[in-house]
Amino acid sequence: MRGARLHTLASFDRILVLKGIAMNLIQCIRRLAAVLAGLGGAALASIIVAPAAFAVREPPPGGGGGGAPASPAPPDTVAVVAGGMPGWQIALIAVGAALLAAVLAVLLDRTRAARRSLAARGA
Repeated sequence: MRGARLHTLASFDRILVLKGIAMNLIQCIRRLAAVLAGLGGAALASIIVAPAAFAVREPPPGGGGGGAPASPAPPDTVAVVAGGMPGWQIALIAVGAALLAAVLAVLLDRTRAARRSLAARGA
């Protein structure tokens, strides 16, 4: 009777070890999936932006034969301000994001400290 009980405990320990190995594998796969998703998002963003970045103005075909030189093209005009967000709104958003990040960092630190103290008490 006693031997059977020890065998059961040994198999239970083996199950816990295998479960720990499986959980570590799952965490590794999850991290890998997160990294691949981030890289995929970055690649997608660069693919979306690339056509605008590499756009060029080409001269019209058949422009230069042997006659008089063509007059230079007038410079492109660019509207300096065509709308958009005022500077104070951008500054307000940046300050709000910094405050939110600071509050979340403090809360995370307090949560970790509380878990450490609970773990120390239980050990």
